[in-house]
Amino acid sequence: MTSILLEPFRLHDLTLPNRIALAPMTRGRAGAARLPNLLMADYYAQRSSAGLLVTEGTTISEEANGWNESPGIYTDDMTDGWKHTTNVVHEKGAVIFLQLWHTGRASHSSFHGGKPAVAPSAIKINEPEIHTPTGKQPHEVPRALETSEIPRIMEDYRQAAERAKQAGFDGVELHSANGYLIDEFLQSKTNHRTDEYGGSVENRYRFLKEVIEAVTSVWPAHRVGVHLSPNGTYNDMGSLDFREQFTFVASQLDRFGLAYLHVVDGLAFGFHKLGEPMTLAEFRKVFHGPLMGNCGYTQETANKAIAEGHADLISFGRPFISNPDLVERFRNGWPLAEPAPISDWSSPSGAKGYTDFPPYGLVSMSDLPKSTNCSAASDCSTSEPTRWRDKHDKGISRRCSRRD
Repeated sequence: MTSILLEPFRLHDLTLPNRIALAPMTRGRAGAARLPNLLMADYYAQRSSAGLLVTEGTTISEEANGWNESPGIYTDDMTDGWKHTTNVVHEKGAVIFLQLWHTGRASHSSFHGGKPAVAPSAIKINEPEIHTPTGKQPHEVPRALETSEIPRIMEDYRQAAERAKQAGFDGVELHSANGYLIDEFLQSKTNHRTDEYGGSVENRYRFLKEVIEAVTSVWPAHRVGVHLSPNGTYNDMGSLDFREQFTFVASQLDRFGLAYLHVVDGLAFGFHKLGEPMTLAEFRKVFHGPLMGNCGYTQETANKAIAEGHADLISFGRPFISNPDLVERFRNGWPLAEPAPISDWSSPSGAKGYTDFPPYGLVSMSDLPKSTNCSAASDCSTSEPTRWRDKHDKGISRRCSRRD
């Protein structure tokens, strides 16, 4: 049976080879200087058979930082570093968007030289601790942004969008989900402001609206995506009026002609249980552009969502960690690799748990039986490739293919 998930999709002026997207995932391999590097380029290249690649959250300023060793896009060196990724991905014919990120209150003073994190309101995350450059620390009360500071943050977004274009990306996605700054402005739980950025659903949307206006002064709207998480609890989120808020937001986003709306509709990453979860079908009623679902999808449920008209694209996160060739596994009916342990998700551990997951049919030399004599010069090959390259921490390692 034909899989609609594997069919090409026209994303405005971009033709995607399939409807599978690599979801943005914070992997923490940019080092203390937050510089995109060759290891990261290899990671995205390995997954470039996805129709659309969306990078990990990439901070727009020093103030935006809140995760150890995540990459940035606010200096010349960072901009140049990302060119390693865009160049190799484009050589493989893939499309890649950079996700622009401000962590807001989901940060700590140790990321900012002792200065407090900023947020719409001075409301602390009600969770035990946060990982910081100095180890695990209790969450702190953030500093509420002054109204006069907001234009500065809009300029940070605009400059980051400009740098993303200089770095060679095909577009940008605004991280407006998972309890980070834009989401904090959207939700009544975290936005208790009394100025024009708080109070009503319209006012709470204003910050995101102005970010989009800033970014679309650099990129055409059809190269800008927005990421929302109406059902999630991550970073202590979830508001009683979530349905009213996110329905309004989606209806307003519909006016821009965006590249897509990326919705974390799945519940595998947590659900606030403040009402029935919002579905893609609800968003489809008010947003008429390309719609992308995310979180907990399988090949079967992704096909179903697209076939029923609820989504145009589906993004996969955790399955892509241990299956860099996820598209090929779906296409050929090959089994998925065992899920990567949580310790590999975003640990600053170099290639381990990052670029060392082999494609289907390939195994590392250390996993082969000792009686197998398989080297670069051997005759130990099948129709699958006989080498898999890992150019970074251990040089070029050779791996032999086998049939399962």
